Amino acid sequence: MKVFIGLVHFPVLNRRGERICSAVTNLDIHDIARAAVTYGADGFFIITPSAEQQDLAGRVISHWMEGLGGQFNPDRKRAFSTVRIAADISEAVKGVESMACQQPVLLATSARKIAGCISWENFEKRVYKNEFKCILLLFGTASGLHQECLDRCDGVICPICAGTDYNHLSVRSAVAIVLDRISRFRRQ
Repeated sequence: MKVFIGLVHFPVLNRRGERICSAVTNLDIHDIARAAVTYGADGFFIITPSAEQQDLAGRVISHWMEGLGGQFNPDRKRAFSTVRIAADISEAVKGVESMACQQPVLLATSARKIAGCISWENFEKRVYKNEFKCILLLFGTASGLHQECLDRCDGVICPICAGTDYNHLSVRSAVAIVLDRISRFRRQ
C-alpha cells in the first residue's frame, strides 16, 4: 500500500468553527517530513493556496535540500526529499497520481467523532482486502478540516483514542500516531 500525507491549511476551521487559511509552520514541515520517512510514507504534501505560505515552505525545503542545512544534516535532507507543495487538494491528488501511477483513496482524519467514520479495526480489514492500494491521508491544521474537505473524501478515519477524555493532539503527533498504526498493517 502506498501512503501519502496531505497537511491541509485551507479550508480548515478556526476555534469558532469559521473557514480559514492557517499558517504553514517550520516545525510541522520538519517533524512530519521526518515521521514520513521514518514510517515509509511515499510523499508529504503541504497544501495551501497562499502564495506567501507556499514561498515560506519552499524556502524551508530549499534550505534543507540545496542550502547549508542539507550539507550540515544529510538525514534532514533525506526527510525533506519527500515534501511537495500543492495549492489545493486536487493538485495534491494529481501529484500522488503522478508519483504512484494510480488514483489515491482520499481519507480524512479528525479529532471529532464523525458519523460513519472508519474504525481502525475496519481500516485494517480493508487493507488486508487490498481495498487501499494507494491512500492520501488528509490532516487538518488549526482546529481541523472544514466540512468541504470531509465531503470530498472517500472516508474519514475515526479519531485517535487514548482512553482519556482529552483529545487535543498537535497535528505532528497525530500524523506520527496514524503512520505508526498504518505501518503495523503494512508490515504484516
